[in-house]
Amino acid sequence: MKQFIAFVKKEFYHIFRDRRTMLILLVMPMVQILLFGFAITTEVKNVRIAVFDPSKDVSTQHIKERFQASEYFTIAKELIKPDDINNVFKSGEIDMVIVFSENFADNLLHTGEATIQLIADGTEPNQASMLTGYASGILGSYQQELMQEHKIPFQIVPEVKMLYNPQAKSAYNFVPGVMGLILILICAMMTSIAIVREKETGTMEILLSSPLKPIYIILAKAVPYLILSLVNLITILLLSVYVLEVPIAGSLFWLMTVSFIFIFLALSLGLLISTMVNTQMAAMLASGMGLMMPVMLLSGMMFPIESMPEILQWISSIVPARWYIEAVKKIMIQGVEIQYVVKELSILVTMTIALVLISLSQFKTRLN
Repeated sequence: MKQFIAFVKKEFYHIFRDRRTMLILLVMPMVQILLFGFAITTEVKNVRIAVFDPSKDVSTQHIKERFQASEYFTIAKELIKPDDINNVFKSGEIDMVIVFSENFADNLLHTGEATIQLIADGTEPNQASMLTGYASGILGSYQQELMQEHKIPFQIVPEVKMLYNPQAKSAYNFVPGVMGLILILICAMMTSIAIVREKETGTMEILLSSPLKPIYIILAKAVPYLILSLVNLITILLLSVYVLEVPIAGSLFWLMTVSFIFIFLALSLGLLISTMVNTQMAAMLASGMGLMMPVMLLSGMMFPIESMPEILQWISSIVPARWYIEAVKKIMIQGVEIQYVVKELSILVTMTIALVLISLSQFKTRLN
């Protein structure tokens, strides 16, 4: 029995010796339960909406006040002309636009019927359906109050329009998210494991003793995964267009450019992870579980960021996949010009440069 206990102690010593692995094993479950508890929600809250109101009468004012008072919506902008509708969607400022018909109150009082158009961003069909559903509920409640007050059968007819995705296909939201998830996992995980494997087996010193400089050794490790990621990217795009029938509405050149920057960012992230851990298991945990959960939960791939607590919204801003997925949706689904993707592109480039500099400095320090 003493020998068995001694062996158990020995295994615990081996586990506790690698503090980074212990940190991953003990802290990761707590992080995951918090992420799952707060990030996974089917509710929509504080959704940014814009209003185009050419009528500007008492009825439209009452309806706008009801939307503003709702916990689901926040009126972020009043539009002046119809052309502004496309612009606010392209810039990503707004998730839904409410368009009142002209002479709204007069039509409602004299004919008993008035029309409101609900225009939602169809690139996220599930969220768009929920938004229009909540909006229709608010309009229905206002309609019931009018009928009780005036004893007249009023009818407010909401016309729903899914912009960029009239058929409300889920693939329009699924494809950009999968692209971000696959690329970051393949690049970051495989790069970190490949480098850590050399350190763990003791062959890194042999490689460093070769005439090649350390930077070329790192690049030699990363290039195969860069090429494989580009092949995966092309495969995904071909399947999306010809099998899932998701069109590439924007520039293919800019879509590939943004994707290439994101792939390079993911490779740099894998290099950074390899400088922080000493075993392949730790590298797999850090790059797999440590990256997959934030990408799935905090990038807007599955759940709307606006519905999360503010602290998670702030944390999501440092998740690279969030900005890549937003850029892909704008270019691929919405078909916007490059000026509408400058924000996402700038953030990705800045993150890439920062990760490259930090990773290379840490890698050199650890090797010395």
